[in-house]
Amino acid sequence: MDKRAEMIAGAARIFETDGFRGVGVDRLLAPSGSSTRTLYKHFGSRDGLVIAVLAARHRAFMDRLRAEADETDPVGSLFETLRRWLETHGARGCMLLRARSEYAAASTAIVALVEGQKRAFREAIARRVEAVLGRADPGLTLQVWLLFEGATAAASVADSAVIDEAARAARALAEIARGARP
Repeated sequence: MDKRAEMIAGAARIFETDGFRGVGVDRLLAPSGSSTRTLYKHFGSRDGLVIAVLAARHRAFMDRLRAEADETDPVGSLFETLRRWLETHGARGCMLLRARSEYAAASTAIVALVEGQKRAFREAIARRVEAVLGRADPGLTLQVWLLFEGATAAASVADSAVIDEAARAARALAEIARGARP
């Protein structure tokens, strides 16, 4: 692993468990054994490292979502991917939304990045909804997205059964939108 990737991986682990703004630079750099000079060389600033971590996290999730897509159940498989993701990364809520919350008044670049990432995720859901219905349905897309984000948050305070319930609700909504009974 190159130094930049090592720094991103180490910082991601710390941000995941300890949050973003309350963590000092020395603590962020300790897992990779990097210096502040190396941080500035690769990322320009501490916020640059945050942006790189968020970009890597989003890319990894979207790649996994594509790899695990199930053409027989495009909407339901979103939640199966969520379950496996949380088994790997822990159920602490969405890292992207936590970053947006912590940086809301401090960094327009981080806020804009997260908003763009969430928009890209909603577009991926929209494609799955369209695959199920044979047409676009912005309302159903929003509902599935809300169920997904809610299950992500709820899994941090409840067991993973909330993911199953969210998947069941998403499938039922898709059936209703399709004109069939759930």
